[in-house]
Amino acid sequence: MPALLEVKDLRTHFFTFEGVVKAVDGVSYDLEEGETLGLVGESGCGKSVSALSVMRLIPDPPGKIINGEILFEDEDILKIDMDDMRKIRGGKIAMVFQEPMTSLNPVLTVEKQLTETLELHKGMGRQEAKREAVNLLFRVGIPDPESRIKQYPHQFSGGMRQRVMIAMALSCDPRLIIADEPTTALDVTIQAQILDLMKALTTEFGVALIVITHNLGVVARYADRVNIMYAGKIIERGTAKEIYANPRHPYTIGLLHSVPRLDQPRRAKLDPIEGQPPDLVNLPPGCAFRERCRFAVDKCATDTPPLMPTGDGHLAACWRADEMEALAAQAAFSENLAQNGAAAEPAP
Repeated sequence: MPALLEVKDLRTHFFTFEGVVKAVDGVSYDLEEGETLGLVGESGCGKSVSALSVMRLIPDPPGKIINGEILFEDEDILKIDMDDMRKIRGGKIAMVFQEPMTSLNPVLTVEKQLTETLELHKGMGRQEAKREAVNLLFRVGIPDPESRIKQYPHQFSGGMRQRVMIAMALSCDPRLIIADEPTTALDVTIQAQILDLMKALTTEFGVALIVITHNLGVVARYADRVNIMYAGKIIERGTAKEIYANPRHPYTIGLLHSVPRLDQPRRAKLDPIEGQPPDLVNLPPGCAFRERCRFAVDKCATDTPPLMPTGDGHLAACWRADEMEALAAQAAFSENLAQNGAAAEPAP
């Protein structure tokens, strides 16, 4: 049985006066029904552009999908006309954006924005659509939905607006929801509530979910599988458990070390990734992460590493992936030695 979504060698470029920005450069992955996939990386690595490519919302000009296939329900949606794509967009594939205030229309009530979707995609009458809209608001945890549905977006808090966006995404019983940084503008406690809500609802409705985030804590708790992106490419892919327990790319290791951990002493320092992401207009030869990598070798400067198997379902685009566990352990020991002045020997 084919996967619900298969992305094959997707390339989305932006043609600017400065040059061609290779925002997505040969990305491939798949997603099964009911699965949650985490798409992780720094700002500017191509996460959101890859999601907008799936929705065919890339602004043209300057952006253009120049290559690849996006198979949804075994149909290449890059080859269908826009009328058919509009039926899929919202009806079968929904998106939750990172800033709900810019996604909701400020001059229309929540009722109008919810019922319009139901009338368009499900053919409901006005009263039936209103009843379903009230039910959706109740399902996403908005109190007194009968009254609040008549209000405008500015009358809701940030967390409540995001709940409205989730209600809109679920309104047409989609098979896939793409959540693009859905908790960026929210308080930490509200973030957890929104993510728990999304996971519970997608599990209840059997909906596949792609969560785009730079927060590795989100991925650890909610995702089944993880794609790590850097400079427009997927540089590591595997199950969430495997990625966290046994990262095989130095960028993934850097991301993990940049996150505060409760099992570390309070005085333990974070280990940030030095340097800046490369210019996507003028990418260096070889591995794009080489200039920021503490484990780089001469080959990294000339040859671009492909995604290679490093375990059961685990792939990494690094020439030293097979020795990364030992390298990271040695680097961690050396750093600990430098910080504490200990005279211990590394464990064998």
